[in-house]
Amino acid sequence: MGVFLVSYVAAIQMASGPNINANLLEADRLISQAVTAGAELVVLPENFALMSMTEQDNVSQREKAGAGQIQDFMAEQAAHHGIWLVGGTIPLESGSPEHIRAACLLFNDKGKQVARYDKIHLFDVSLDETGENYTESDTIEPGNAPVVVDTPFGRLGLAVCYDLRFPELFRTMLQYDVEIIAVPSAFTAITGRAHWEVLVRARAIENLSYLIASAQGGYHANSRETHGDSMIVDPWGVVLDRLPRGSGFVIAKIDRERLKGIRQKFPALEHRKMAYQPV
Repeated sequence: MGVFLVSYVAAIQMASGPNINANLLEADRLISQAVTAGAELVVLPENFALMSMTEQDNVSQREKAGAGQIQDFMAEQAAHHGIWLVGGTIPLESGSPEHIRAACLLFNDKGKQVARYDKIHLFDVSLDETGENYTESDTIEPGNAPVVVDTPFGRLGLAVCYDLRFPELFRTMLQYDVEIIAVPSAFTAITGRAHWEVLVRARAIENLSYLIASAQGGYHANSRETHGDSMIVDPWGVVLDRLPRGSGFVIAKIDRERLKGIRQKFPALEHRKMAYQPV
């Protein structure tokens, strides 16, 4: 597989609802716009195809791995546009009939699935400010392994939303020579205002990697509000493009020579100490 020194990547932002067909039509529209703008790698947000009314709806709408409307859509989009596509998350069957896997799938420019990451960290949180309660573990079976894969754009790592709060996952990706990290997300409005940009930029800076953060952004039929602010951040923590609210996309250049230069001139990754002696 050849590797491009310079390429363009995009992050899609949506406000998905419970109607899969409507969501896929919107994703189709936004992917087409991003490709027209020059994107060669496109990242869709978490739950891009289904922001359900209840978590149980995700279970009833789950697909078998390798077959289903949403997976077919991603394969067709990737092949039609000749792009690599990170498919946010979709509900796939798990080992339990009461649970799903929140799977982030990567398709190559031929429409072939080449990687799958199952969300590891589940959002079981109560927010006093709004009274919102989330218990993803009631219906989601967590994954247990990081994923980093070769692409023409560099070594790509996959993570999802709440994973951003666990830097050890991203440090593990460095063991597999990660250079670019895609993080499909659906941050709540409350937590997003407080922490989203800080976490996204921190993960890019501390790992000296590009980070593509694709987010849900807006009001949803299930009364949820998501933060948005999709962004692409370079290895020095510079926000290359961002979209605060609404449907659309952000696009930016991935420059592997710049990444290499930053890592050489500022070799923090080589200075890591994996264990410390107690004082």
